Amino acid sequence: MRRSRARTSPGEEKSFLPISSPLGSRIPLASFIQTLAVAEHLNFRHAANALGVSQSSVSTRVKMLEQDLGILLFERRPRGVRLTEAGRQFVEEIAAGIGHLDHAIKTVGAVVQGETGQLRMGLHAPVAFGFLADLRRRYRQTWPGVDLITVEGRSSQAIRQVLDGSLDIAFVLGRLDTPQCHTRELWREPMVIALPEDHPLASGESVAWSDLSGETFLVRYGGAGPQVHEHVVRRMTERDISPLVRRCDVERDTLMHMIAEGEGVTLTCASAGRVAFPGVRFMAVADEPEPARYSAIWSPHNHNPALRDLLDLAGKMSRSIRPV
Repeated sequence: MRRSRARTSPGEEKSFLPISSPLGSRIPLASFIQTLAVAEHLNFRHAANALGVSQSSVSTRVKMLEQDLGILLFERRPRGVRLTEAGRQFVEEIAAGIGHLDHAIKTVGAVVQGETGQLRMGLHAPVAFGFLADLRRRYRQTWPGVDLITVEGRSSQAIRQVLDGSLDIAFVLGRLDTPQCHTRELWREPMVIALPEDHPLASGESVAWSDLSGETFLVRYGGAGPQVHEHVVRRMTERDISPLVRRCDVERDTLMHMIAEGEGVTLTCASAGRVAFPGVRFMAVADEPEPARYSAIWSPHNHNPALRDLLDLAGKMSRSIRPV
């Protein structure tokens, strides 16, 4: 037989678990909590005082629960109660269930606050030194509970990966203007030329674009390779020089090894030059008017709290650095 809920006092728990008893009635969460309290104190009055509700409410709820379940949970005695064997097993099970529920609530609360969870970051820019390395380090120190997943790939795929959710955010060279995504320029760096240390130009303090006439530029397919390719072609054609560009499907370390072996030169950013590569010299470009501009790109529909915190941190760091 279905039973109506007992009336509750103003401070009493009124939420319900979507659990049906064998009789089909929905059992209030308060019934489980009050039963646990009685099992702990072995006294209805003490349990009621601990919960801040009336003794009659506790007694009524426990009795209704026993009737719904068709079992006796407590043996009533003049000066308290004692758990029956069925009651003991039942209390153990619901205590575990309430513990899982409490853990779930705390876990989801931590995710909402950005304290735990996952953040998928796409890197299409140098990360060894400079702004991006500092950003990752400071984020991991501030939110150690967030699993920071770092993925390297091609910048041409950044928009698609951000929109399909495989990445929360991507850092790219330049600015990818698209109405589907948010973008924000975060930092700038001077551009430098990487060339073999025994190259004739390596003995000077800097190089000019015209000095690089006849040089083969090695450009990666991945990372910021497409933007580097476009920039090199633009600068050389501005000087009526036919650019010689060789596309390479290699990682950055392999590219630097190829340069050290004398296979060509490449254009990169100043922070890349802070990593020592045997046989490679990094030189400023005297007549390069533009710095390398790096931006973040993310979806406006991404509500990951971890992304919000990363953007806040990146914004603070960006405002604190001096423009190039």
